[in-house]
Amino acid sequence: MLVKDCIIETGVVRRGMLVRDVFAECGRTHVQALPVLSEKGKITGRVTLKSIMKFSCLPEYMVELAPLLGSFLSCVDNAEEKVNQVLCSQVDPYVLKAGTFIDPDAPAIKALAMMEKSDTSYLFVVAEGQYLGIITIQGIAERMSEMVTCSVDRVS
Repeated sequence: MLVKDCIIETGVVRRGMLVRDVFAECGRTHVQALPVLSEKGKITGRVTLKSIMKFSCLPEYMVELAPLLGSFLSCVDNAEEKVNQVLCSQVDPYVLKAGTFIDPDAPAIKALAMMEKSDTSYLFVVAEGQYLGIITIQGIAERMSEMVTCSVDRVS
């Protein structure tokens, strides 16, 4: 199985886009990151749902005290207003360095190894400098599950 067998085609991020649009595209394609492209079509960075959530919604003390938090958080005032503020802001402050790329003709096992090495669950697929899509560990697992028919019947 090759990387190109598991590519998820996504939209891309341009500087000045709204966070709302990034969230919508990540939700539509079931990915957690998107590449940021320059006007010339080159990947110049990436945005991740995790980084946007972490830097816009989670004070450091909440992360540190997460196991102790209860169901009612009186410290979160005006949550709806905060959500609107984040979603209607530009994505530019959340752009991270580009990350790791992989060629579409590479074996999927190489993609898994590169993900493990980079402590991530996705890679951007690039050929001749052009963004083709993203490969995720979930996408590889889904593709693998489609390829195999198990001979053992389960008894329920």
